[in-house]
Parts: sequence; C-alpha cells; structure tokens
Amino acid sequence: MGPRLSGKGQQSHRLVIFLAIFILMTLLIFFSSNSGNDAVYTPFHVASAKTITATDLKRWSRKDGFVPVHGNKSLALHCGKCALVTSSSHVLSTRAGEEIDRTECVIRMNDAPTLGYESDVGNRTTLRVVAHSSVFRVVRQPNEYLRRTDGNFTIIFWGPPNKIEKNGKGTLYRLIQRVGAAYNNVSFFTITPNRMRKFDNLFHRETGRDRQKSHSWLSTGWFTMVIAIELCDNITVYGMVPPSYCGKKPLSKKLPYHYYKPRGADECLMYIQNESSRRGSHHRFITEKQVFARWAKLYNIKFTHPSW
Repeated sequence: MGPRLSGKGQQSHRLVIFLAIFILMTLLIFFSSNSGNDAVYTPFHVASAKTITATDLKRWSRKDGFVPVHGNKSLALHCGKCALVTSSSHVLSTRAGEEIDRTECVIRMNDAPTLGYESDVGNRTTLRVVAHSSVFRVVRQPNEYLRRTDGNFTIIFWGPPNKIEKNGKGTLYRLIQRVGAAYNNVSFFTITPNRMRKFDNLFHRETGRDRQKSHSWLSTGWFTMVIAIELCDNITVYGMVPPSYCGKKPLSKKLPYHYYKPRGADECLMYIQNESSRRGSHHRFITEKQVFARWAKLYNIKFTHPSW
C-alpha cells in the first residue's frame, strides 16, 4: 500500500479535484453556449398559431387615436403607395434615393436625416414618426426636420402619456406646442393614452406576451409600421433585415445600427442583446420583425435592401 495522505494533504487533494471539476463544468457550459448559437438568436417568444388573435389593422379607428397639437384638424392622410425608410445602415450604397422620392408618400423615423444621404434615402418626407426620446434632437435641427420645400408634412409623436399628453403637463408636450406654433407647414400630432394601450394590446395579441410583464419596450419601428398599414395601400420598406438575419452562421457583416452614426453600436449586436435580455425594459426587434413578416402577407408590404 502507498503512503497515506496527511489531513492537510487530503484537504489539498480534495481542493484540487474540486477545482478541476469546477473548471471542467465551466468549459462545458461555455462551449455548449457558443458551439451552436441558435439559443442566442432565438426570439424571446414566438407566438404559435393558437396564441395569435388576428387584428384587422385596417379597421383601427384613427379618430380618437391621434390628437393635433394645434387646432382641431384630424389625421386625414391616406396614400396609395408608401416608402417606409428605416434608420438601418443597410440603406447605404443602395442608390435608392430617386426611387424613394418618386413614391407618393415617404415615411421616416425619429431623427434619421436626409441631408448628405439623399442618393440613398431621398430627401422628401411626408410623415415622420418620432419617439419621446428623440424630440429634442428633432426640434434642435429645424432646417433638417421642420423646414420643407415640398409642401406640408406630418409628424406624429409617441411616448408615455405623462411625457406627451394633451393636457400640457408634460415638459415635452409644451416644447412640441411651442415648436408647432412656429412651423405652420408641419402638422403635429400626439398619440392618445388610449391608443398607446391599444398598441400594447396589439403586441400581446400578436406575440402572446404582455408587454409590461415581459419587460418589453415597443420600438419606433413598431409604431411606424402599424401607422403605415393604416395610412397606406401598399408599402415598400427600405433597409429592414428579416428576423433570421442576425442568426446566420457565420455572423453577418457588422453594420452600425443607424446609417447616420457610423461609429454607433453594431446592428446585430443591438438586436441580439435586446432580444435576449430579461431584466429592465428592452426592444424586441427580432420578435417584432417576425410579426412584420406575417403582416406583409396581409397588407401588401414589400421589403427591399435587403429583400425578404
């Protein structure tokens, strides 16, 4: 028989074994999570056919959904063909600007500029959908966003009711009022609290998940797509990637999240991090695009640059 280990020797031996097992388990977890990236790219929820309760977006009433910042006008905009220009870097080098400008109505989001990018995104704007977080960036550059030479256009602001509600208590709403009074060629609307709840309910119906309980925050793309479906007979979306794009192997080419912020966060990294996060509120970009793919079959929506 070999020599027995002393008490200290046995403790050291057990510690070595424990550390070896710990390191082995850590490596197994690491490689299992990285060898097949499917789990990383899986949307936080994919609604089954039984879960989905279809909503006819064409029947949504606009009368009580959008209120003018000045006067009593209603959102009467209707377009046969619309170009929905996203803020994605995929629009760069497309040379789609002339095609976009020939479209009857052009829809843009937040503070995505046209100046300097006309060849790819055009320079006409019929409707701009702006989140409460982008209000300051829009009003600080009136030459870019508020002064137009091609007639009147419309801006719809969305956000929590306590920030942009009609009663004027919110700081942002008072700012929108002041700016709206200075630019008569722009029709300013805000989304009512009731309509904001309808957007939440729509997300629940289309995904099977409660927005608040799932810690999800709807993107401007979600609001813009729904509004475009209401206002347009046909929609061409420029620059939006399909839901499976960021799950391709090897990973797709890295591109900035916004075409006008070349040093900004990588688009796919942004999508994946938001999709998989469970703490705090996050956009569910990939899940939203799965819903858009279903809507495309119902509402004459075509995706280009890239094509779906």
